[in-house]
Amino acid sequence: MEKMQSADDLVREYLVYRGFTSTLQAFERDSASVTGKAFQVDNIMNQIFEIYIPRFEGEKLVDLLFLFKNLSPNVDPNRFDAIAKLQQSVLRYYVVYCLKNGNKEAALELFEYYGKSLALSDPCWCNWFSLPYMQNPHLDSRFSIFFSNVWYQTLYVSLRNILSMLLVAYPRTPALLKIVSERDTENQLKQKIQQLSLKLSQALASLKEKEEGLCELVCHISSEENCAPSVNANFCDQVLDTSSIDNSQGCKEVSVSGSNSDSINEEDFPEVKTVFQHTFEGHRCPISCSRFSPNGDNIASSSVDGTVRIWTYDSSTPTSKNSSICYGAEIMSLEWDCKSNSLLLMGTSDGWIKAWNADANRLVCDLKSSEEYPSILDLKSSPVEPILVSAAASGRQVSGCNDSLGFASLTVWNLKAWKAVNVLPLGKDPPAITSLSFNHNGKILAAAGTDGLIHMFDMSSGQIITGWRAHDCGIRSILFGPDLASIFSFGSDGNIFEWSLKNQVKVVSSRNCSRFCNLENSSQWRHEMALDAERSRLLVTSSLETAPIYQVRYQTSMRTLSHKGSITTVDWHPHAPIFLTGSSDCSVRVTSIS
Repeated sequence: MEKMQSADDLVREYLVYRGFTSTLQAFERDSASVTGKAFQVDNIMNQIFEIYIPRFEGEKLVDLLFLFKNLSPNVDPNRFDAIAKLQQSVLRYYVVYCLKNGNKEAALELFEYYGKSLALSDPCWCNWFSLPYMQNPHLDSRFSIFFSNVWYQTLYVSLRNILSMLLVAYPRTPALLKIVSERDTENQLKQKIQQLSLKLSQALASLKEKEEGLCELVCHISSEENCAPSVNANFCDQVLDTSSIDNSQGCKEVSVSGSNSDSINEEDFPEVKTVFQHTFEGHRCPISCSRFSPNGDNIASSSVDGTVRIWTYDSSTPTSKNSSICYGAEIMSLEWDCKSNSLLLMGTSDGWIKAWNADANRLVCDLKSSEEYPSILDLKSSPVEPILVSAAASGRQVSGCNDSLGFASLTVWNLKAWKAVNVLPLGKDPPAITSLSFNHNGKILAAAGTDGLIHMFDMSSGQIITGWRAHDCGIRSILFGPDLASIFSFGSDGNIFEWSLKNQVKVVSSRNCSRFCNLENSSQWRHEMALDAERSRLLVTSSLETAPIYQVRYQTSMRTLSHKGSITTVDWHPHAPIFLTGSSDCSVRVTSIS
């Protein structure tokens, strides 16, 4: 009864909205006098034979008969033909009734609007179309039976029986009542989702608390081990002391205990156990960038001489799509379109973004940055929309900017229209942005630069959500973390911090990898880090011949196999435990690990 009352309220609301006041009054009157809660056979029969047919309302009759199709989806197929024939017979009786009562115009109107569909449903209707033009149709042997009272009585009884079968044996809920039921079900599901979300939040909070307790325990054990004279005090990775964070100036000043000593070397980390390794030696100059395509089939790598190579390490993949792109200026950034495995985007040092189709092996578009910001330091493609964001820099020493990269500009490009659609706000004379990162649904963009600040942008509005100082030095790389509720920042001093996105003043974890960074050349901005598909291992570039691989949630580390030069660029396969390392020795390696 409650659902029916809700449905009645919906009807009333609609009638008031449309201004059907007389209909509303009739509805209220019928609602007060009729107590039926289901289809009534007698009411339907009365509507057909006492209202629609005597009033020559053929259109309404057709609409009512159409209801039979909605009532009969589960009927035995053997009875379905009988139902269809009864529908045809009711319409034939309507034509006969019109002619008996001298209203052949009503019969002709029915044929005008529904003649084609009637003929398609039953070819015998073609003979009926001449009936209104006959002088004495009741004398024609083809139609005389339909003018008899016996045929009418048989039709009436048969129709009543079939309606009783449909409405009793196969009861059907009206669509309006279904809407009410579905709304109630939706509300119940929403409540259940809220309850489950609360339980999930409580479980995540409990898990986080246990992880922090485990981290503290590991630190405590490490501290005890550090007391032994046989163990170097700086061997273990340092964990950030969050009590050292000072918010008095709105900044997050981080201090990491311990220091790095030349008695520590790269051999302290064990080498990874490889399944296979492939070395690509198609470049003639040091590698500046390398990236897996979204499906991992292709690899794009660039060198400092402006050469870009597209290649594959898998012998089962055709090499016909491999290509070499030579550009006069340095390629400073590479990015594959996240929604395509063939569109490669290249940022140059002279202000161009080149779009290359790897399938067609040709350049499809050139996007020009502002003349004031020629250096395209980073490119990031949205994971859900045809959107690209470019981080460009003025690339020269300017007044008020101490960094040689100059000032910053963030531009949003539409990859369907191939044009700039927005410039993200960074304030007056912003320092250069060196790294960009989208979250999983592309709604948030993180940007970090040479001033140590991390900015968060809402991509739907194009405005800054929040920002904070993450390092006292420049930030070279940022990545969203494993649970998508944290973000990693890699400073030019070699410190890597994982920040909570729920509370930016809190550092979840930290790593000091300055041992792998050439701090004497900290002005060089090409430092990268990459997370594997499971976001459990963090690979970092290195000024040494090997690069570190950190377990995100554990204090264990590994290192890559040696190149013959420093590791200048890194990336992980999007689905498999395979990583890329590009080196100053002009080679790029694909390494699969267990």
